Amino acid sequence: MLELTRRMTPARTSFTRVAGCYVDKDGDFDGSFNTNFLKLSPSERKRNLELAKTIPFSETNVKLKKYKFAPEDIKPGSMWQLLMAMKECGLKNDALMDTFYDVVMENYHASGEYAILVFHDRYDVPVKASDKERMWESEEVFEYLICAICPLTGEYEPGRPECGFLFPAFTDRSGDTEHAAVFQANADRPHMEMVDKVLGISLKRKVK
Repeated sequence: MLELTRRMTPARTSFTRVAGCYVDKDGDFDGSFNTNFLKLSPSERKRNLELAKTIPFSETNVKLKKYKFAPEDIKPGSMWQLLMAMKECGLKNDALMDTFYDVVMENYHASGEYAILVFHDRYDVPVKASDKERMWESEEVFEYLICAICPLTGEYEPGRPECGFLFPAFTDRSGDTEHAAVFQANADRPHMEMVDKVLGISLKRKVK
């Protein structure tokens, strides 16, 4: 995870896009946005990077745990299929984003207003080799999404994430579409509905 998070600074980021929506205290849709990440102001980029970074930077196997999609979880119409489509279009399809927001709003247990934020990134995973001729080569392009669910601290001002996920997971320095890494700010009172209701993963298939 450190390999990903050390790049999440305004100077080094390769984030391409951020999309999201706001949900009012009654659980109803309250507006959305979808924009090129580099078109944000410097202060907005910094603030959004801090929110996104919270998910992969959290303590592995405590606040960030991997869960496996079973073959039946990737059937047509599944959340896995929706996330793959969102990733492949780089969040540019608003219809897909609206479908995702609807699933979260229908299943997420919130105590007040919150924001659903989704970030898209492409990371050229460098070759780890002592051969200087290969050190700038890329092993693969890891394309992924980070979702952060953030309570609002002011008018349309997301606070620190209380839940979220990284998809695909980043396993052995490679994209792992069989798993999602789920973040819980409070490991003692986790939002397990993010796993089984939103992502559609049986809780019996958690892996370390």
